[in-house]
Parts: sequence; C-alpha cells; structure tokens
Amino acid sequence: MADATAGQTVTACNAPGGFSRLARLTGVNWRGALAVVAFVLGWELLVRFKALGFAAVPGPLESLTAFWATYASKASYWESWFASFRRVVAGFVLAQLLGIPLGLFLGTRERLRELMFPVLELMRPIPPIAWVPLSILFWPTHELSIIFITFIGAFFIIVINVHDGVRTIKQEHLWLARSLGAGEAMIFRRIVLPSVLPAISVGMTLGIAVTWNVVIAAEMIAGDNGLGRLTWEGYVSHTSTVVIIGMVSIGFAGYLSSALVSWLLHKLTPWRA
Repeated sequence: MADATAGQTVTACNAPGGFSRLARLTGVNWRGALAVVAFVLGWELLVRFKALGFAAVPGPLESLTAFWATYASKASYWESWFASFRRVVAGFVLAQLLGIPLGLFLGTRERLRELMFPVLELMRPIPPIAWVPLSILFWPTHELSIIFITFIGAFFIIVINVHDGVRTIKQEHLWLARSLGAGEAMIFRRIVLPSVLPAISVGMTLGIAVTWNVVIAAEMIAGDNGLGRLTWEGYVSHTSTVVIIGMVSIGFAGYLSSALVSWLLHKLTPWRA
C-alpha cells in the first residue's frame, strides 16, 4: 500500500499539472519551496566558487552558523524582532483606523473631496523617509517618530485605494436602492461597504509591505533597536554575516505580517476565494 501511494505521488508530480495537484493535496506550494531551495543553493555555490561580486559575501551556511552560535539564544535579537513588529503593527493599525473612514468620506462626500483631495495629492508623492527629520523634531521621542513614519507609509495607500473603490461603485445600484426606499445608512451598510472591501484588501496588502520598508529605514536613521538597527550595526561594524542575518530576519518578518493580513482578508472577503 505504501509503495502504491508513493508511486501515485511520483506520478502526480511528473504528470502535467502534477505540482498543482500535489499542492492541493498537501497544502504546500512545492514550486515555491523548490525555488527557495534552488536560490539558497545557488547563493552558496556562488560564494564557494568566489563568483564576481560574491568574494566578500557570506554564504547561507556561514550565516546560519553565525545565527545559531550568536543570535538564536540572544535576548536582544528577539527584542529587535518585537520592537520592529510593535512599530509596524502600531503604524499599520493607525493607518487603517484613520485612512479607511477618510477614504469613505472622500468617496461619498463631493464637497469634502473637493476640499481635501488636492491636499492629499500634494502630500502623497512625498516619500515617507523624507518625513524623518520633521518627525524627529515634532515628536518628543524617537519611538513616536518611527511609528509616525510607519503610519505615513500606509496611510496614503489605504486612503487612495478606498477612495477609488468608492468612486467605482455603479450609480445604477445606488439609484435602484433609493428607488426601493433604502436610506443612506442602509445604502452605506449594504452596498458601499461590501463594494469597497476589495479595495480595502488591496490597500492593506500594499500597506503592510510598505510599512516594513519604511520602519527598517527609519530604524536605521533614528532608532536605537529593531531589525533595521541590527542590520545597520552590522554594516557599520563591517560584519557582513550580521547584515545577512538582519536582511533574512526582515524578510521572514515581512512574510509573516503579509500572511497574517492575507488570513484576515480571507475572513473578511471569503467570496474572493
């Protein structure tokens, strides 16, 4: 029986679309897993053979050894994880709490849109990192300034996405609801909000990625802890393995955050599956 099952698995992998069927059976993205393994193996080989540009770059095996020997049991390393996650969550949640209602009001209130949208369009192209000097002067602590910069990174994204989502609702649906006697509160609850949920999903997905980009840069400039600071200290001390450990840690942290947001969006919009 075991041989037959193994044979079926091998056949499923070799057959056209076999990886897709195997992924559905096991819940694992095997193509993605193989791509990660191939990437790490290629990186190790390039370092071992001292390919152009890789002579001074530590390999994955060397970085993993340094991680287990120095950082895996080090409290300050996990405190850096917690500090970065705390800032990302604080800035991201604040951006959603303020950005979603503002986007809804801008999309549904024409006079408010005419008043505020030009200001948003003027401020939106400013990179979040450009706010660092001003935020350090404005906020009393570095922690608040980093959270503010993280908030800025996600705020404009969610506002614009929600605004555009509201503006794309078909007017025929609103007219039909009003003709059937629906009030503004019911229209908002039964038509506007469900229609804009996909736009909120896009804004949240993009926003969580930007918040990680912003918080790492802010920690390098103004922070005294966090994964960004860890990576920067590795660069300043010319310890390339620490830089690699910091970069990989940031990648894992961003992946976990995106997975959490994706899970939340799946619960909010199950019909998209």
